[in-house]
Amino acid sequence: MDIKRTLLWAVLTISGLMLYNNWLIYDGQQALFGPTPLTPNVSKSPEQKEVPSGTPTIASSASVPAPSTPSVTDLPKQSTTQKPPQGPSLSVVGLTTGEKHSIKNEVLELEISATGASVISAKLLNQLGADQKPISLLQITGQNQYFARSGLISVVSSDLPNHTVTFALSKSGRAENKSFASFVSEKGGIRLEKTYLLSDGSYVVEVEHRITQISNQAGTNQLVLYTELVRDGTAVSDSEFYSTFTGPALYTDKEKFTKIDFSDIEKNKVNIPKQIPAGEPGWIAMVQHYFASAWLPSDKAVRDVYVGKVEQNLFRIGLQTPINPLAVGASHVEKTRLFIGPQEETLLEKIAPGFDLIKDYGYLTVIAKPIFWLLEQIHSYVANWGWAIVILTLLIKLIFFPLSAASYKSMARMKEVQPRLLNLREQFKGDPQKLNRAMMDLYKQEKINPLGGCLPVVVQIPVFIALYWVLLSSVEMRNAPWILWIKDLSVPDPYYILPVIMAVSMFVQTKLNPTPPDPLQAKIMMWMPIVFSVMFFFFPAGLVLYWVVNNILSIAQQWQINQMSAKRSANK
Repeated sequence: MDIKRTLLWAVLTISGLMLYNNWLIYDGQQALFGPTPLTPNVSKSPEQKEVPSGTPTIASSASVPAPSTPSVTDLPKQSTTQKPPQGPSLSVVGLTTGEKHSIKNEVLELEISATGASVISAKLLNQLGADQKPISLLQITGQNQYFARSGLISVVSSDLPNHTVTFALSKSGRAENKSFASFVSEKGGIRLEKTYLLSDGSYVVEVEHRITQISNQAGTNQLVLYTELVRDGTAVSDSEFYSTFTGPALYTDKEKFTKIDFSDIEKNKVNIPKQIPAGEPGWIAMVQHYFASAWLPSDKAVRDVYVGKVEQNLFRIGLQTPINPLAVGASHVEKTRLFIGPQEETLLEKIAPGFDLIKDYGYLTVIAKPIFWLLEQIHSYVANWGWAIVILTLLIKLIFFPLSAASYKSMARMKEVQPRLLNLREQFKGDPQKLNRAMMDLYKQEKINPLGGCLPVVVQIPVFIALYWVLLSSVEMRNAPWILWIKDLSVPDPYYILPVIMAVSMFVQTKLNPTPPDPLQAKIMMWMPIVFSVMFFFFPAGLVLYWVVNNILSIAQQWQINQMSAKRSANK
């Protein structure tokens, strides 16, 4: 067995799997591995009609009756026995035409529309885009619609304060290191006061819903508070050469973190927990590369979960919380939190149980999280993410030094017997069976394991893939400089210097390895550095830096082992 042939087949197999995985992603199907991004917008069939966004209907709950209406605004998979009246509808445009108010701190600026008292804009003041302006995570523009809203519904009546009615600003200002704004609306015998409180330096907005029964009208004793995130189905992608997840997500204590593809919502094929029991943590979110928004409710009551399509290319995920019946004049305050910010792991861990899972490392989370922790610890000393990557790569290389050494020693031994292998190929050119038998006898005689160069590499693959996702997913790399021309580790090298160095390092590695006897294999191995370097031209500089450092260390280790092997052969 030829070790190079084995390696070549392994490379080709992995490349084929990657191509097939990317085709599945492009076709809107579940990926074989890694997160699945959104497919392009799905066109409606002729029988589907364009509909405005309305208030949600009641989701099934252990404590609230579960009738719904067979309308286009129904939640998925809801059975019904009773038909409540339809709620009013409102187009997205209506959110931007009314009066607007702002609250802000050092890191976050919110714009709240008087229509529904909905959050229609959120700027991350310390996260700059390519135009050096703050990232607008929540926004309503001609291309994107992404906002947070809440309101009241009832099994019997929809004539209540919800996201379609106008709220009046009752008070705003600052108190106890918090900016705040309160909005009030009265309708259907209910008064709803929404208060947004934003603490200094925080990405978490405290949202209080004060519900007051001002008269006893039909249906007002069966109130449900809904909180939802609405977003267009446009995927966020920084490159055609790698993909990250964009879409709704859900956390429950039992099922943990669940991602939901927009395409599954489109096809009504969503399979998620329908309810979060009282006393258990749970939250909903909209996730994209580097950033997220989420509603984090109190765990005192049962919360029903729903997802659905609002309009063409507009989707939502929400929670419904039942409100206990109120006497006339009585009030109830339901507190929840709204997170809008970057996926900084140490920040997320402090917000809610399981909230750090929003930063998604895929199936290798158990390996990736310790790697990021180590990277963060190194950064705390060197204060530069580029040098932290260099040091982390060196540490990982040291940890795997014995495995790498075994691999390189096997390759060096293979290089020593390469001339004899070529002679055997000439000798048994027309008899593959005798050739294989002769090669195995040679390996046995020289005490060479033909898989010795492969197995150590295979063991390290999960760590390398986990490190790939760490560097790709970490918002900490955004706008983080390294040295000289590298001003941002999250974007490609502007001058392609690192990819060129990587190509050269791969070429040197190829030269240090034994040349495959098969001319076709030899040509493929020579072209591999060029193919990989072209691909890495479009990868973030932080990822390419890792591969460059890893290759240089591998070259040094392999060269040393080759020298030792050559001396040993000379002394025989």
